[in-house]
Amino acid sequence: MNPPLSSGELAHALTMAGLEVEAMEAVAPLFTHVVVGEVLAVSPHPNADRLNICRVDGGQGEALQIVCGAPNVRPGIKAPCALVGATLPGMTIKPAKLRGVESYGMLCSAKEIGVAAEGAGLLLLAEDAPVGMDIRAYLALDDQSFTLKLTPNRSDCLSVAGVAREVAAITDCAIALPEIAPSGAEIDDQRRVVIKAPSDCPRYCGRVIRGINAAAETPRWMAQRLERSGLRCVHPLVDITNYVMLELGQPLHAFDLDRLDGDVTVRFARPGEPLVLLNERTVALEDDMLVIADDRGAQALAGMMGGVHSAVTGATRDIFLESAFFNPSAIIGKSRRLGMSSDSAYRFERGVDFALARNALERATRLVSEICGGRVGPVTEVTGELPPRNPIVLRRERASKVIGVEFSAEQVSALLARLRFQVEERNGAHHVIPPSYRFDLAIEEDLIEELVRLYGYDNVPALLPQGKEQLSPRTESARPVHEIRSFMIMQDYQEIVSYSFVEAEWEADFAANLQPIRLQNPIAAHLAVMRSTLLGGLVDTLRFNLNRSQERVRLFEIGRCFLPGKDISQPLRVAGLAYGAARPEQWGEAKREVDFYDVKGDVEALFWPDSPRFKAANHPAFHPGQCASVMLDDTIVGWIGVLHPRWRQKYDLMTGPVVGFELELAPLLQRTPPHCHEVSKFPPVRRDLAVVVDEKVNLQNMLDVMLDNLPDVVSDLTLFDVYRGKGIDSDKKSLAFRVMMQDTRKTLNDEEIDAAMARLVDVLSDRIGAELRN
Repeated sequence: MNPPLSSGELAHALTMAGLEVEAMEAVAPLFTHVVVGEVLAVSPHPNADRLNICRVDGGQGEALQIVCGAPNVRPGIKAPCALVGATLPGMTIKPAKLRGVESYGMLCSAKEIGVAAEGAGLLLLAEDAPVGMDIRAYLALDDQSFTLKLTPNRSDCLSVAGVAREVAAITDCAIALPEIAPSGAEIDDQRRVVIKAPSDCPRYCGRVIRGINAAAETPRWMAQRLERSGLRCVHPLVDITNYVMLELGQPLHAFDLDRLDGDVTVRFARPGEPLVLLNERTVALEDDMLVIADDRGAQALAGMMGGVHSAVTGATRDIFLESAFFNPSAIIGKSRRLGMSSDSAYRFERGVDFALARNALERATRLVSEICGGRVGPVTEVTGELPPRNPIVLRRERASKVIGVEFSAEQVSALLARLRFQVEERNGAHHVIPPSYRFDLAIEEDLIEELVRLYGYDNVPALLPQGKEQLSPRTESARPVHEIRSFMIMQDYQEIVSYSFVEAEWEADFAANLQPIRLQNPIAAHLAVMRSTLLGGLVDTLRFNLNRSQERVRLFEIGRCFLPGKDISQPLRVAGLAYGAARPEQWGEAKREVDFYDVKGDVEALFWPDSPRFKAANHPAFHPGQCASVMLDDTIVGWIGVLHPRWRQKYDLMTGPVVGFELELAPLLQRTPPHCHEVSKFPPVRRDLAVVVDEKVNLQNMLDVMLDNLPDVVSDLTLFDVYRGKGIDSDKKSLAFRVMMQDTRKTLNDEEIDAAMARLVDVLSDRIGAELRN
C-alpha cells in the first residue's frame, strides 16, 4: 500500500479522520556526505595512546586516512564514514591534523549522526552493507516518525496494522497486511491451560517451543523498528513479542517453560499473594486482580506484566508462548492502583481484538522460528463466550440529515466497505456488522460518525441552519442568571470561576464540614473534596490578588455546591467578597474601608423588588458579632458577614476587613413583578417619630411591628437617625423614623395625620415597650 500523499498530506488526512497527528519528525536530523565505510587497517597513533590511524574505504576510489578514538574500531568492520565537507548536527568535517597526523574524515557513532542519544563507540553496520552507499538511504533515515494522539475508544489503532487499515480506508487504497500462515506442529508437547475466570478471559492461546537458540540476536531491521517506536531491545524473544504487539496490536508474553510447574491457570489472585514483577518490584496482589499462575503460585499479572521467576533469560531453551484476550473490565485501573504502567496494560484497558489472539500467536511463532530456531508444538486454545457482534441498523435518511449531505445507498455501502464492515441492505436500511477490532461501535450514531470521517469533514458544506424564529414566552417574575451576573458586575464586582474540588481544610474552616464528599481520583492531592460553599475559592482568589499588590478587590462567583447526604444535592449559589476601600479613590469623597452595611446594601439591591430580612446569627466563616442570616418569607436563603478574625489571620488577610455573602440562587431567579400605583395629585406630609427603646431591641422587629399595623395613609417608613448620649439612659437608644403620608383622593387633615401617628406610637409602646422621646 502506497497512498499518493506526501507525509504532510497524510498527517492532515489522519488528523481530519480523527487520528490526531500530534507530531511529525524525521527519524534523524539532517546531515550530508556520510557513507558506509569499511575499515581496512588499523595502526596505533604514534603520539596518542587512545587514538588509532585507520585506512578506510568510503567508496571514493582510494582509501582514506582517518584518525579515530573509538574503542571498538578494528579491521573489517563497517561504520558510518563522514567525508570531508560533510555536515553533521553541530559540526562540519574538514581535513584536520590530530597530534601531528593528517585525518580526512570521521568514523561516526550513532549519537554523532543523531540516531541515538548516546553512543559509546562506532555504529557498527551489517557485514553486507554496501561500501560507499549514502548512510541515510542505507538506514532509511529519511523516514518520518508520526506521533498519534488517539482517543481512548480507538485502541484498534495502537498498532501499525490498525493505522494501515485507517489509511487504506481514508485514501481508498488497497492494504497489504502480513500473511500469517499457521506453523505446523513439529513436536507433541503441550501445556494444559485451565480458565477459572471465563468471563474475564474468554480466549487463551498458548504453545510450547523447544530448543531455541539462546545465542540468537535480534535482527537489525527489527531492532531498528523497535527503537524508532520507542522500545529498547532486551532479548530476542522479548523483542519478538514487542514487535508483534506494535505490528498487530496484540500483547504477548513468553514464559520460561522450565520454570513453570503444572498447569497454566488463569484465575483471580488470593488476597496478599506476592508476585515479583519484571520491573523487580514485589507487589501484594488483591482478590480482584487476574493472574496467570502455575501450581506454585502467580507467575504474571494478566494483561499487565510478567513475573521475574518465569521470565525468559539468556539461558532459556524452552518457552511457553501466550496470546490471550482479557476483558477490559478485569484490567482497567489495576496498574494505576499498583503505581505501574505497561504497554500491555495500556492496550488491554482500552480493548484488544478478541479474534486476534490466534493469528498473533502464529505470527510470533514464525518469527521465533526464523530468528531463534526451535521446534514448535501444537496450539492450546481455550475459548469461552466471546463478545457478540450484533448488527447495527443505519438509516440512510437519518445519516444524510445529521451530516447535512445527501448520500445514496451505494455511497453508504461503499464507504462502509472501505472500513471492512459487513454490510447488508434490506428494508430500506443498512444492517452493519463491524469487524471484531471495532468494538467501539454499537449504535447508529457511531456509524454516522464513521461515514462523515471517510467522506471528509472538509467536504461537508458549511450551511447555516434554517428555521422559523419564535420568541419564547417569558414572564416578568422569571429572572435569567445573566441578569444576576450583569448586576454584580455593575456593582463593581469581578466574576471568578474556581474549581468545584477544593481543599478539605477550606471545607472545615468556612463550612464546618468535617465529612465532605471525597474524590476517588483527585487531579491533585490537595484538591481532594467537593465544595459545599463558594467562600473558599473566593478567599483563595482574594489572597492571590493581595499578593500581587491589589488594594481594592471585589469578587463574586456563581456555581454549584455539593452537599453530602443520601442523595447528593447540587444547589446553585452566588457568593461575593469585598475588601479594601468602599469606593474607588477619588477627589470628591473621603476614603473609607468597606463595611458590613456596604455589602448588605448590595445584597438588598440584588433582591429588589423583594425585600429580604436580616437576622443576627452565627456562621463558621464569619465574625460571630457581625454576621446575619438573609431571610425571604421566613426562609433562610443565605448568609452575610465579616470574615472571622481567625480565618483572616490564617489566610494572611489582616490588612483590612473582608466582608462576604453567600446566597441560594433559586430565590433570586424568581421576583415579585412591580405593581403600578396611582400618582397622587395631593401634597405629601412628613412627620418624624422619635422613640426611646432598650439597647437590646432589634430594629427589624420594630419595623415588622409597624409595617404589620401600618395605617393606609402611610406611604413610606424609614429610619433616619440613631442617637445615644446626653439625655438618654446608658442602656437605652433613640431611634427616629421618617413617616411619609399621602392620599390619592384628598388632602390629609390634621386629625387624620395625628391619628396615624398615634397608632404607630401605640403599637410601638404595646409591642416593643417604646417611649415617645420628648
